[in-house]
Amino acid sequence: MNENLFASFIAPTILGLPAAVLIILFPPLLIPTSKYLINNRLITTQQWLIKLTSKQMMTMHNTKGRTWSLMLVSLIIFIATTNLLGLLPHSFTPTTQLSMNLAMAIPLWAGAVITGFRSKIKNALAHFLPQGTPTPLIPMLVIIETISLLIQPMALAVRLTANITAGHLLMHLIGSTTLAMSTINLPSTLIIFTILILLTILEIAVALIQAYVFTLLVSLYLHDNT
Repeated sequence: MNENLFASFIAPTILGLPAAVLIILFPPLLIPTSKYLINNRLITTQQWLIKLTSKQMMTMHNTKGRTWSLMLVSLIIFIATTNLLGLLPHSFTPTTQLSMNLAMAIPLWAGAVITGFRSKIKNALAHFLPQGTPTPLIPMLVIIETISLLIQPMALAVRLTANITAGHLLMHLIGSTTLAMSTINLPSTLIIFTILILLTILEIAVALIQAYVFTLLVSLYLHDNT
């Protein structure tokens, strides 16, 4: 079996045109909406989860920070649905692309930082130099804090990319092993297949947790700057 291990991470094309935009726009279509006064159980459960998530992320924010609530809730829903759809066979996961994750992380991080400099410039500048720092260490600490600030969006994007990519690769390897062992040793195949099922359940949890972690870190950056 000579399969390219990274073939599933290549951006798909339709007639030579990139289909990533269509794939990115597809998850919002799966979010059910209701036009009736009384919602069904699915809509009610969805609204309860959104309110619970929004409450957990927005509790620590002030009035100015809570204006980001709609954006943050939309972000976590988008990342979660994209990650879950990527677990389907022969599908493409946009969040395995570092370029896309950077495109989400950099504007949100920059918006939070710019908000901090506009509203609380003294507090924003105070992060670069902790109180009580010895005078000889001031230049070094300013450089270190500046680097740590600039690396935040890269850390956000790399964390999401690495976790989703690692899970997909592990599922691909174990699935290929299960298929190869099916004609050699049936008991071993059943054991490996059980491991594959458990790994799939774990990946579903990871897909949701990584969406929450990404959004929570953006929320914390916003909290530090508002």
